[in-house]
Amino acid sequence: MADDFDTTHWPVEIRLKRAEKRLDITFDDGKTFSLPAELLRVESPSAEVMGHGPGQKTIVSGRRHVGIMEVRPEGNYAIRLIFDDLHETGIYTWRYLRELGERQDEIWQRYLEALGARGLSRDP
Repeated sequence: MADDFDTTHWPVEIRLKRAEKRLDITFDDGKTFSLPAELLRVESPSAEVMGHGPGQKTIVSGRRHVGIMEVRPEGNYAIRLIFDDLHETGIYTWRYLRELGERQDEIWQRYLEALGARGLSRDP
C-alpha cells in the first residue's frame, strides 16, 4: 500500500465556505470536491476517531451542525482543520481529501448505517 503522504494529485485551490459549512477543493487535474464539515469531522484522520490500529474507529455522533473555524497548512502535504466543537487533531493529507471526495457517497452511507446500527443520531 502506498504511503499516506504520497500523492498523485495536488490541490490548486482550497476554499472554506463557513456559512455553508463546506470545504471546496480543486485538484490539479480539474476535479473539484465539495466536502461537508460534518463528513470531514466524523471521518477525521485523528487517533481520537480512527484509533491506533485496524478496527478501532470510533463512530462520532451528534455533529450535524459542526462547522470549520480554520484551515491550517501542514507542510506541503496536508491541512489541519479546526472545528467549532474544538476538534483539531486530524491532519488531512491531499490523498485522504481526494479519497473523501471520490468516495463521499459511499463513506457517508456507511457512516449513516453505523449510526443506525448503534442507535446514534447526527443531532446533538
